[in-house]
Amino acid sequence: MHPVIDHIQITLNDMKVAEAFYDRFLPILGFDIQPKVEAFIEEHDFRVIGYTHNLLSVAITSPREAFKKDVVHHRKPGTLHHLAFKAETRDEVDIAYRQLLEIGAVIVSEPKFHPEYGENYYAVYF
Repeated sequence: MHPVIDHIQITLNDMKVAEAFYDRFLPILGFDIQPKVEAFIEEHDFRVIGYTHNLLSVAITSPREAFKKDVVHHRKPGTLHHLAFKAETRDEVDIAYRQLLEIGAVIVSEPKFHPEYGENYYAVYF
């Protein structure tokens, strides 16, 4: 077995805003968003929109009705702290950064080296 992630499913409060963002963000990573699928899974009480790439699938889902007003914080147990995508080169990070600006992503940290994570760790946080 190889440590390869097959898919990621993220629960978000505002599906309309999330879909608009992921429709613009995922093509930066090489996704074709035309074959995206959408469904309501009644038994689990959520709406899901799925994006497929041959290396990774990403799905965004609505929260269950009972959890819609919960506050999310990346430091709470059970939450995703962050999600990182691998770039092959520094130029790819810089290009992604410019594209993220174009789609209105909130930039937390512009592209730079982060020696605390590794000698060649170059990233943009958004």
